[in-house]
Amino acid sequence: MTIQPTTIRQTVQARFADGRAFEGPIGTTIEEFINAADLPVNGRIVAAIMNGKLRELSTPLMTDAVLVPETTAGSDGTRIYRRSLSFLMVAAAAELFPDYTITIQHSMPFGGYYCERDDRKQLTDSELSQLRQRMNELVAAKLPIKQVKIPLDEALQFFRANGDLEKADLFARRRKDYLTLYELNGVRDYFHGFMVPNTSYLDVFELRHYSDGFILQFPRRQQPRVLQPFEDEPILARVFQEYDDWLSIIGVPNIAALNRILGNGRTQEIILVAEALHQRQLTAIAGQIASRRPQVKLVMISGPTSAGKTTFSKRLAIQLMAQGIYPVAIGMDNYFVNRDETPRDKSGDYDYESLDAVDVALFSQHLRQLMAGETIIQPVYNFHTGQREVGSELSIPSDHVILIEGIHGLNPRLVEGVPPEAIYRIFISAFTQLNLDKHNRVPTTDTRLLRRIVRDAAHRGYSAADTIARWPSVRRGEKRYIFPNQNNADVFFNSALVYELAVLKKLAQPLLLQVEPGTPERVEANRLLAFLQWFDPMPNGSMDFIASDSIIREFIGGSILQNYEPWRR
Repeated sequence: MTIQPTTIRQTVQARFADGRAFEGPIGTTIEEFINAADLPVNGRIVAAIMNGKLRELSTPLMTDAVLVPETTAGSDGTRIYRRSLSFLMVAAAAELFPDYTITIQHSMPFGGYYCERDDRKQLTDSELSQLRQRMNELVAAKLPIKQVKIPLDEALQFFRANGDLEKADLFARRRKDYLTLYELNGVRDYFHGFMVPNTSYLDVFELRHYSDGFILQFPRRQQPRVLQPFEDEPILARVFQEYDDWLSIIGVPNIAALNRILGNGRTQEIILVAEALHQRQLTAIAGQIASRRPQVKLVMISGPTSAGKTTFSKRLAIQLMAQGIYPVAIGMDNYFVNRDETPRDKSGDYDYESLDAVDVALFSQHLRQLMAGETIIQPVYNFHTGQREVGSELSIPSDHVILIEGIHGLNPRLVEGVPPEAIYRIFISAFTQLNLDKHNRVPTTDTRLLRRIVRDAAHRGYSAADTIARWPSVRRGEKRYIFPNQNNADVFFNSALVYELAVLKKLAQPLLLQVEPGTPERVEANRLLAFLQWFDPMPNGSMDFIASDSIIREFIGGSILQNYEPWRR
């Protein structure tokens, strides 16, 4: 190879996974290279991984780069689409209704955000129609969504002048001396995360009245080009509303308020009050079960990963015993079919999360027998041999209830032939309602992911990269096997704790920083690190204020219930 002088190149190259490369002038945007490549993808390309880092399509290439498209069929692309669509709605509403603000409250399972006016008055049919029409006009106009970097002092003045004290309070503690806002059609706002380059990308949405507000509907990643049918979720909506009302009562409507409490000596108080709310819910659930005795003989608990099911089940068992009701746990894992009969997933691996991995017929038969006062021979699944073996005898006295906890706990196939009045069903998850501000949500899935990262590192020997790599598969299983059955529940238990992200920050940050740069897992780690920057860490010494039976102890350690199994006699 001969090395020789040459002229400085005035172009850059973008290389793609299919082996093709495209060349253009320095400063050509990622969007222009993506359009030239005309890549076949599922969904719409809304961003790209550039040399291992997530970047907006409007980013200019100043050096050669390897580009991997991010589409609305992926998690990052989905977040970018929803965030950009939220800004489109906010910008249109600011133009049409300058006298009030629209608040984005929480997500809906079928793909949407529940939104309200800040005075909680419902938009009229005419106003909602105007908002929809104006959003469509902005989409058709293909208006740019631009980043605007301004000095922090100027940003604080801007938010205060516009009456957005939430953002002013939050950003007043920012260490950097600047803030990046987004601008659309003259409207400026802060959004945590990247945006699409212009409004033409946002052509799939709908608005519809719901409760006291409306739903901004968007596609789900499984079908990124179409909207899912509307599904009413009255129980879920009520859980979010109750928690939002509770946060307002205790004076913690947003992260800025939480940070103030942690800094002014009220940490112990906020922990005690949050734990008291959990205890109140647990006591109420145990009371409802007791009020339905002796008809209720079976309590079934389900929820997604890192919801706190294990601790919840043990605390509920204690509450039931205080009512004179003794729970007996039935392990669903012991009803696995033999390994060679286990269904496989698309990759050819055993799918232990499928309901067909369980001998449903035998499980249902044993439930009916136990509830009829009969004795059964319990199976025991041998995970080493992959075979089901014969276990011990079991019968249930009249003052006992059967307790089932697992991902299939609310699936009706498990209880075929069991009288409905004999079953009490509970769905548990961390329904986080504490948001950055009116337009930036804290996703419930992020809370659960951080819980799992901390727990896996402390108790299971997995790195943050391991947990992040497994997360998409975990989420697919939840959407397939858990969430479709959540509305079968008699009650929802919200396991979120208002203070927990301040606790998880101290434990998760060093784990996330260990994820290797340039990997897909580091892209997700960087997103979580950027999100955690807005939370002040739990003050030193305050961890001791957390009760030893708190749900958060299941993830951070120190739970008095770790080895406590009151129903095993």
